[in-house]
Amino acid sequence: MENYTNFNFMLFENLGYIRYALFSLGFILYISIILFNVLIMLAVLLERTLHQPVYILISCLSINSLFGTAGFFPRVLTDLLSETHSISREACFSQSFVIFTYAANEYLILMLMAFDRYVAISKPLHYHGIVTLRFLGLLIVIHLTSPMILLGVAGLLTTKLKMCGNKLFKVYCHSYEIVKLSCDNIAINNAFGLFILIITTIIPLSLISFSYVKILVICQKSSAQFKGKAFQTCIPHIVVLLNFTIAVMCDITLSRVVNLQIPIGLSVFLSLEFLIIPPILNPLIYAFNLPDIRKKIISLIKTFR
Repeated sequence: MENYTNFNFMLFENLGYIRYALFSLGFILYISIILFNVLIMLAVLLERTLHQPVYILISCLSINSLFGTAGFFPRVLTDLLSETHSISREACFSQSFVIFTYAANEYLILMLMAFDRYVAISKPLHYHGIVTLRFLGLLIVIHLTSPMILLGVAGLLTTKLKMCGNKLFKVYCHSYEIVKLSCDNIAINNAFGLFILIITTIIPLSLISFSYVKILVICQKSSAQFKGKAFQTCIPHIVVLLNFTIAVMCDITLSRVVNLQIPIGLSVFLSLEFLIIPPILNPLIYAFNLPDIRKKIISLIKTFR
């Protein structure tokens, strides 16, 4: 049995002239993602009043969006204009590592955001003593390093597999799709993949849900003014969380449910939603809903003009 050393993206075949329209759309989308997220990062960096945990975590989301999309857009845009759509095993494993590290980081950052809002609302007098910038920095380093280690180990396990196929029906390297091409026993890979899913998705989602439920309980017992202020800071985070969770669930469903009969175009869009929608929607949500960020972004735009 042949052990393939490269993979072919089959969905780029026979696109015809539509590839140029898709390239133009993708290029505009990628530039917009870079622009919007850089504006958020600059606003937080340059405005001293925004040097607070909640805004630092928002800028972490923007950094993570740039990281994840950098692993996706340059490659897919190149493939749209190329006549060959082959990728080496090493490059494929690297792309998969970047994309899934981005996905894991997103949940962990949202978990830290939920923790920050819970402390701010439940213990407002002690908030600055609990969530210090040093403590927050430590949490960020620990929580963003752990998925890189776990996914690095998963990647090493995948590199050991013998590949009996090389056709990927995706437009990017998807770890589970790669594992399914192996003719070796993949029980260990599946078990470790489930462990990663629990650590990076299920546990953070559970802790996030617990935090917001506790916040809701506190708000029900508080004044209308307190409740309004709490909802103003929490609702953008909840919208971002729901948007990303729906996108990730779509990708997981499409990868795991073999006999799901939906049009190819819709299938591709749903599998890419977690890489396309959150990176462009998140900065817009925060820019429109948080006045301090919005004011600084408007000031930056006026300066650049």
